[in-house]
Amino acid sequence: MPTVTLNNIPITYAISGTGPRVLLIMGTGSPGRVWNTYQVPALVKAGFQVVTMDNRGISHSHGIEGMSIDDLAADAAALIKHLGGPAHVVGTSMGARVVQELAVARPELVLRAIMIGATGKPYPVESALNRGRQALHAQGIELPATYAAAVTALLNLSPRTLADPQKAQEWLDIFEYSAPATTSPGVRAQVAMDRSRNRLADYARILAPTLVIGFGDDRMTPPEQGREVAAAIPGARYQEIPHCGHFGYLEQPDAVNALLIAFLAGNSATPEVSRRSVYRS
Repeated sequence: MPTVTLNNIPITYAISGTGPRVLLIMGTGSPGRVWNTYQVPALVKAGFQVVTMDNRGISHSHGIEGMSIDDLAADAAALIKHLGGPAHVVGTSMGARVVQELAVARPELVLRAIMIGATGKPYPVESALNRGRQALHAQGIELPATYAAAVTALLNLSPRTLADPQKAQEWLDIFEYSAPATTSPGVRAQVAMDRSRNRLADYARILAPTLVIGFGDDRMTPPEQGREVAAAIPGARYQEIPHCGHFGYLEQPDAVNALLIAFLAGNSATPEVSRRSVYRS
């Protein structure tokens, strides 16, 4: 993966395919390669050039002191400019917040925006969970891998997935063996970023055609929060995929990919994914 110095920090990224450019932005603590399992192959096959990046703090520890969502949005903007101009931008969870702030601050760089698991203001349970994670880091507490895997599964997967013993065990194995032994300073800095601002009113300034995707069983950013973001953005569409949690792009990748491809291709209507799907125009 190439690394380029932008905003005085090294940014590591990867490019796959040819065609209209799409930048994919991951959530807290996750490297850009998480997109490689499902979204990158599907988008490349559909005729897009796909760029993944490691957010500040993932592959390098430069520039993490006092980092903010605005810093991550500026990094994404700098990479888009470095690669030659505007791009479609897709983000999940924290990455969705980065897309939202990028679309506000640098509208000339965003062709179309997709926000997955989006939120635009703080909520008590999410804020308490984030403070708890920071407290664990500050006290040097590392949860046993099996327990951490179970917590990750409960917070990020659908009850329907967890009700299947075989599927549940497969996910537990993935979470247990893929988690780092210790949390890096960069990830701790991402967790510590200020998320206390209510930004919904500012999203009225977003000009890019926008799709917000919510997941019916998402406990981390419940669908109501995605609907709220979509309602704040002029002309935004909202689409909900049932029976998946915060990691819906991994639980139901075919449904997610169908929405991404249709919207990025400029289709006037996104595909129906279920009777529970919601469409805003």
